[in-house]
Amino acid sequence: MLLVQTQTYRQQYGFNAVFLLPVNLYGPRDNFDLESSHVIPALIRKCVEAKARGDQHIVLWGTGEPTREFLYVEDAAEGVLLAAERYDGSEPVNLGSGMEISIKDLAQLIARLTGFAGEIVWDTSQPNGQPRRCLETSRAERLFGFKAQTPFEEGLRRTIEWYQLVGQHEP
Repeated sequence: MLLVQTQTYRQQYGFNAVFLLPVNLYGPRDNFDLESSHVIPALIRKCVEAKARGDQHIVLWGTGEPTREFLYVEDAAEGVLLAAERYDGSEPVNLGSGMEISIKDLAQLIARLTGFAGEIVWDTSQPNGQPRRCLETSRAERLFGFKAQTPFEEGLRRTIEWYQLVGQHEP
């Protein structure tokens, strides 16, 4: 509905509305509540807390086989800024990193970066979710010069560091 509205405003009033579709975002100040968070903050919190308690394992849903694409928040902000400054078109544009990772590989990476050395147990009685989520992002680079700059592991490190220093102590 928003896409149609922006296209209509452009046509009727010459209003330069831009319609961006970002992939899963992650970074400092994310929502780390286990009841409502997305996969990266949930995995970070589970690993940090399990390590602090000395747990021997964590339990994650599904098989870990689905894949996802993630975009660091600072890159997303840069993409929005570039689109606002340089893009004057009605086509919707995906913002992403172009890097796809399985949930299993993501969990292992976060465990390593948080120092959690326990076992990752997959509860296959729980749903996997959508098998794949990865966007075609070449239009953003072609139309307004956006390409994600933050290497995935570096973005994860920054997010983990923020959570360990600030996030886990917030109400």
